[in-house]
Amino acid sequence: MSIAATVAVLLIAAVHVYIMIMEMFLWTTPKARASFGTTAEFAAATKTLAANQGLYNGILAAGLVWGAVASDPVGFQVKVFFLVCVAVAGAYGAATSSRKIIFVQTVPALIALALVLAAH
Repeated sequence: MSIAATVAVLLIAAVHVYIMIMEMFLWTTPKARASFGTTAEFAAATKTLAANQGLYNGILAAGLVWGAVASDPVGFQVKVFFLVCVAVAGAYGAATSSRKIIFVQTVPALIALALVLAAH
């Protein structure tokens, strides 16, 4: 895999680790509330839901790291699978929550996917 594709996959994994930390551990803090546009009351009421959502972001990150370090053909297949998952999750989030999610998740995932496919 090309260096650019590997870096792109690992950057997307890092973003998802960051999102996981924000959702699982920092959801009720002022920084997380500002990032996600929530009130203190909403954050308190949805803390468990956010933690669950954060876990899924962590799973996406783990899959991307796995794909980046695994040998082909498994590494390639895992990268493609998890990048498509990120893109779909971002599209759904943009449609149901905030349009900016498309630029945080979907667009970077599609760029990384194109790099992975080009390098294969």
